[in-house]
Amino acid sequence: MEVTEHRAQVGGLEVNYRQAGDAPIVYLHGVPTHSHEWIPFLERTGGVAPDLPGFGKSAKPANFDYSIEGYDRFLEALVDQLGLERFSLVLHDWGAVGLALAQRIPERVERLVLFSIVPFVPGFRWHRVARGWRTPGVGELLMGITTRWSFRRELPGELADVAYDAFDHGTQRAILKLYRSAPPDVLAKAGERLGEISAPALILWPEDDPYIGAEFGQLVAHALGGETALEMVRGGHWPWHRNPELVDRAAAFLKRS
Repeated sequence: MEVTEHRAQVGGLEVNYRQAGDAPIVYLHGVPTHSHEWIPFLERTGGVAPDLPGFGKSAKPANFDYSIEGYDRFLEALVDQLGLERFSLVLHDWGAVGLALAQRIPERVERLVLFSIVPFVPGFRWHRVARGWRTPGVGELLMGITTRWSFRRELPGELADVAYDAFDHGTQRAILKLYRSAPPDVLAKAGERLGEISAPALILWPEDDPYIGAEFGQLVAHALGGETALEMVRGGHWPWHRNPELVDRAAAFLKRS
């Protein structure tokens, strides 16, 4: 399936998104990447993958609310503008902000596929790099010394270079604001209504993720209110880039809707 790029005004922001076909599926990326990470899924199943505000080729204004609530409002405007009355969500890392929307309008969510999302459950503690980003002064210093080599050390394949090419001041500012808006108690509170999401869910959780522990896959699975299948996989934080068969696994699940 051919993947094309588009631009649109959403909630007063210029937004870049990738699209293939007309499947009602929305893919939400994490940090520090953008919609490029979803190309294998778009080619296989179709759908829409936006660059979230602050990332990729989308607008990166200083006054955007880079928080769970801010992205929640943006996502509602996005799906409404796209005319998606009902839709499935495929989420990775900070793409977890999609769960804020799903908790508010659970009746519009068909299916969920989750890859090691930031867990909106009690007990999570940020990893070392995130703790640095959350610390004023230290976070800015870390952003300033980040290199292409460090991206290549952490991200798989071409994703490292593509993400680094968009890692400008606007994205760095967005990351710092987002992480500083989300201490562990805020994350736990953001998931208080996960049990109201009754859509079937497939959780493909890496047991070798260096940033988010394997135990949180189980905790997220228990918190959701619908029929949920948890599968422990391997491949690091972006497992489908190292194990392409996970794209087919997710595609088969999504096509059941």
